[in-house]
Amino acid sequence: MQKLNFPEYSFRFKSSENKALVFDEIRKKFMVLTPEEWVRLHVVQFLLNEKNYPKSLINVEKQLKLNNTTKRYDVVVFNNDGSIFLIVECKAPSIAITQQTFDQIARYNLALKAEYLMVTNGLDHYFCQMDFENERYVFLKDIPNYK
Repeated sequence: MQKLNFPEYSFRFKSSENKALVFDEIRKKFMVLTPEEWVRLHVVQFLLNEKNYPKSLINVEKQLKLNNTTKRYDVVVFNNDGSIFLIVECKAPSIAITQQTFDQIARYNLALKAEYLMVTNGLDHYFCQMDFENERYVFLKDIPNYK
């Protein structure tokens, strides 16, 4: 798999039915190793190891209902009170981050109301803080560490 713009992390791999699988410690199972999954696993390790978020507050690939359609978010970090602190949208490294990507995560956030957003393709990372009062997001250099 491609080297990403994250620190080096170690992962558990195995092969099944001629497919490479990688272990996801949040979902506690082996997942097919796709380029997007590779980015998602690096994001989780980044949140755990660099930002010190507890594993118990991180959720990966869950469905959400949005205007009578079912969508799936990549990674969510919860606050201790159950509200959502951060939503992460992951794309494969070959997918450029565009305004459409931000529109997608902003639509998800209409329902989720996260304070922070992160969009990454593993190579480029963008961090935003929501300004709900003015209905916009403000770009940041990074997201805060866990308190």
